Amino acid sequence: MFAHWKDLLRTSYQRGAALNRASPKLVAGFQALSAGQNGHGALDAKSKELIALAVAVTTRCDSCIAVHAQAARRAGVTEPELADALGTAIALKAGAAYGYALRTLEAYEQFAEPA
Repeated sequence: MFAHWKDLLRTSYQRGAALNRASPKLVAGFQALSAGQNGHGALDAKSKELIALAVAVTTRCDSCIAVHAQAARRAGVTEPELADALGTAIALKAGAAYGYALRTLEAYEQFAEPA
């Protein structure tokens, strides 16, 4: 087992409460950002949670995974739907590495040129 996700989620909420006590303006700003992303209703809850989980994978955010895995279950996301979203995240992350490899080759080549 990688982590006990229910404990991780509980701990994230507890630490979030501590951060809120220490820096309420910061937390209020984060909460406003989160509330503001709810869009105009063009995407259903399942789609939003699938996107959130794919992004959480590419950004390696364990607390995001815990929050959105729970929300995905509640939204009715199926395992095949989740697998498709995770496959997209995996492909995209590999694609990002490929894209940055091309940029690195270009940078390397440019440094061979006189300044």
